Amino acid sequence: MADTLNSLQALGEAAAAAEAPKHVQKLDAHGRAYATGKRKNAIARVWIKPGAGKVTVNGRELDVYFARPVLRLLIQQPLTVANRTGQYDINITVAGGGLSGQAGAVRHGVSKALTYYEPELRSALKKEGFLTRDSRVVERKKYGRAKARRSFQFSKR
Repeated sequence: MADTLNSLQALGEAAAAAEAPKHVQKLDAHGRAYATGKRKNAIARVWIKPGAGKVTVNGRELDVYFARPVLRLLIQQPLTVANRTGQYDINITVAGGGLSGQAGAVRHGVSKALTYYEPELRSALKKEGFLTRDSRVVERKKYGRAKARRSFQFSKR
């Protein structure tokens, strides 16, 4: 019994000595941070490097690709929270889904890339929920139903 207690104490001391994992900067050969963001069926590949704040999506400017101001605002949120607006050049390749899902994927990817470039920003971005992958996807259609949950119209006669 004393051996068990002794080993449990040792286990507790070892757990106390083990700190939270240290996040380190992850850069490629060109000095860029790379991350993948996902939302619904959209997948965004994001490269981030220091620069003048130029954002390119699929070879086009951000304002051209995401014409709606709400989507542009959504994408800029991580940079605004981290106080890094206009400090990074961001190159994005996004595919799949619609514009709204793509904007969400880009936001997720930009957030992850920021944490890879500057690990100290992780807590601020995590607190805002930008690093969490939104797992909600469209429910599949079931047989005997018009859509995922909608039944066919009922006819009394």
